[in-house]
Amino acid sequence: MSSLPAAADSSLPAATAAADQFPVRAFGGPTALFEYGGLRFLTDPTFDGPGDYPPVLTKTAPSTADPAELGPVDVVLLSHDEHADNLDTSGRALLAGVPLTLTTPGGGQRLGGKAKGLADWESVELERPDGGTLTVTGVPAIHGPGPREEVESVLGQVVGFVLTGEGLPTVYVSGDNASLDAVQEIAARFGPVDTAVLFAGAPRFPVLFDGRCIVLDSAQAAEAARILGARRVVPVHYDSWAHFTEGGDELAAAFGEAGLADRLDWGRSH
Repeated sequence: MSSLPAAADSSLPAATAAADQFPVRAFGGPTALFEYGGLRFLTDPTFDGPGDYPPVLTKTAPSTADPAELGPVDVVLLSHDEHADNLDTSGRALLAGVPLTLTTPGGGQRLGGKAKGLADWESVELERPDGGTLTVTGVPAIHGPGPREEVESVLGQVVGFVLTGEGLPTVYVSGDNASLDAVQEIAARFGPVDTAVLFAGAPRFPVLFDGRCIVLDSAQAAEAARILGARRVVPVHYDSWAHFTEGGDELAAAFGEAGLADRLDWGRSH
């Protein structure tokens, strides 16, 4: 593997104004929609209403959109299928009408049909409407602190994604990742990143890992952006669920302290 890249300096200019980037729409929780290379991608679809979701999850706010309002979706990027805050009942129903769902190797087996699992660094090429192709690569993600095998024995597999293509920006979708070491590996292969869709929120459960974060906290999200040299960061999965311990205010403060406030895009473009 190539040597780790130098972390991006906070004085590095933001590559493009938000208006020059492809728009990303965030709907609450981990769910965001964007068009890339002429294809429409949706992350971790969750559209069920507020309420309790067994065994321990509580949703506190509805999605800002209904699946019927999304229009056609070409690809779902599903970080994992085993937790209701990443794939709920309405999200599963949506998958039936999507041509391709990319997810973990285990999730590909469980979901079957049009779902395909990606191992670390495994890629698929997708045809673009313009006649070219783009590549989606599965990248490491660890859903908690500590060694991967220990975390996966408790919370299961998670996968992140990197999207690349000729003449296209580099996009990273982190999934429920808590490991900055994994971010370093991804930056070594793909950095700098033009857009990073970072799952954050500092989710914790007292009974898991001594209450430590199972996804990035706000300061770690800012550090991930620095490691990646990310020119834009769209934070997701920091709201709408009771197990998040940090929200938008904490994210804004952390990116401000890191000198990266100009990178934040809250995904409210329409």
